[in-house]
Amino acid sequence: MTISIYALKPRFQALLRPFVRRLAARGVSANAVTLAAMSLSVALGAVLFWCAGQAALFLLLPAWMFVRMAFNAIDGMLAREFGQQSPLGAYLNELCDVVSDAALYLPFALIAPFGWGSVGAVIFFSVVSEMAGALAPMVGAARRYDGPMGKSDRALVFGALGLWLGLAGSLPAWAWWIMPAVAVAIVANTVNRVRGGVRNARSSSDAG
Repeated sequence: MTISIYALKPRFQALLRPFVRRLAARGVSANAVTLAAMSLSVALGAVLFWCAGQAALFLLLPAWMFVRMAFNAIDGMLAREFGQQSPLGAYLNELCDVVSDAALYLPFALIAPFGWGSVGAVIFFSVVSEMAGALAPMVGAARRYDGPMGKSDRALVFGALGLWLGLAGSLPAWAWWIMPAVAVAIVANTVNRVRGGVRNARSSSDAG
């Protein structure tokens, strides 16, 4: 069993449900919410990348990570609870999240004591992790969200780094280990997702 902030998602969804009902009543689609979240993530990532020297701007990151989490919950609820599930929506849900993560993590490659290598590794392993989770249905298992360091956990880490950088103006040299530690944790969750998917698929096969 692994710990992940993802486990708190049902409670978060319960808080959002009245708002989601209003959006559905006004004709807002799940795909529109998904695309809006990606567009705003890429825009913020671009601003932080090109203005990496202005540490105060990174205070926008923790606020956006929380709002983005709400967007992600809302699009899923619209799709599942209001009959908006579609093949296109499934593609957008996976691809837009990967693009958004990469855009929001990339600016930290320009922030000391990090660099292109460590941040690039986090981005790469994040993509592999999400691929491992998304591939589970292909073997007859449910989509996997195992931790540690799943999407919600990474949002917490990068949001905290943005808050720290924005308030302090810089990060201490000893913080270099954070990115390698995140990368290792993501590798662990990828292994957990593959193992969980295989186990789930075998259980389903045996039950059938």
